[in-house]
Amino acid sequence: MAGVVVVPWYATVGRGDLLADAVAEIAAPVVFKYGATKSSVLRNRDDMYRISQYAWFDDKDDWYRYWEGPEMIEFRARYMGKYQVPVVYSWNDDYGTHEAPGFPAADEAPDVSDVEAAA
Repeated sequence: MAGVVVVPWYATVGRGDLLADAVAEIAAPVVFKYGATKSSVLRNRDDMYRISQYAWFDDKDDWYRYWEGPEMIEFRARYMGKYQVPVVYSWNDDYGTHEAPGFPAADEAPDVSDVEAAA
């Protein structure tokens, strides 16, 4: 069954911006190399040190290849001290992901360039 892995990164004091940027720019995009179908990085507004990384995979083995792959080993080593350990990720079975009806997906958004040009 397809699943979503949640990685709860928690930045050390004064490192929230640095860690959030690093996870979003370096760690998260690498998941696609290992078979992820979707990736997301969220930063909590109430606790700016809490960064949540989500990765959707069809196969749990692909997750392990990503997490234990050379890019993530390097990432964790490079940013050691910028996040609290342990990082305890969890695999969650995906029983359905939904979008609000009536809203076009980002790649289906209407072309408004003619409207903007006329304004």
